[in-house]
Amino acid sequence: MIRTRTDGDVRVVTLDRPEARNALRPADLTVLREAFEAPADGDAPPVTYLRGAGDAFCAGADLDAVAALDDPDAFARRGQRAVAAVEESPSIVVCGVDGPARGGGVELALAADVRVATPRATLGEPGVSLGLFGAWGGTVRLPRVMGEGEALDFALSGRVLDAEAALRTGLVSRVVDDPRSVADEIAAGEADALAAIKRRIRDRREGEAQERAEAAAFAELHDAHAEDIARRRDR
Repeated sequence: MIRTRTDGDVRVVTLDRPEARNALRPADLTVLREAFEAPADGDAPPVTYLRGAGDAFCAGADLDAVAALDDPDAFARRGQRAVAAVEESPSIVVCGVDGPARGGGVELALAADVRVATPRATLGEPGVSLGLFGAWGGTVRLPRVMGEGEALDFALSGRVLDAEAALRTGLVSRVVDDPRSVADEIAAGEADALAAIKRRIRDRREGEAQERAEAAAFAELHDAHAEDIARRRDR
């Protein structure tokens, strides 16, 4: 499901489950975390390009898995750890959103250092329609990226943003035909300067307590809406 390869100065990580729009199951989250936690040696590319296979970036959490959860708090925490590994990677992470990104897919993109969309990208947080919300760090990162007002509107309404709307709200920084070209552009910089810039801009010493509370709230809502989630999955 998670493929990695090195292509020149860029490491490419691909969510490779196109038949399910690259929806993430619990085991996939572990593999994704390990892909970004893998220690980098001195020859490792300074830039990682994160993409989805097929016609979607990522549909978020696999609804079959969500409907079957025995421990939704643990599932949320597993997702948070995977997404945090993306954010904390020593590499510069460029996320290319081509096609739909929903729920956990948006949260995964939020953890990247640079988010780039193609003209056919769409982004949405549909969790509210299931009586849930994005609990892989989304409530922490979304207001940082969009601002509190836009974040509340986006998450509460469940609306879907096209690429231009995502650009206006700051959810992505560019709309281009080939997101990989942005990864190549950044990789042309000096590796030590890239790493130093990321460390300084990413230096924030809070959020863990917020994420624990986020996971607990997700678990409470999951239990309250378990039947609705199962029905939605079976449609």
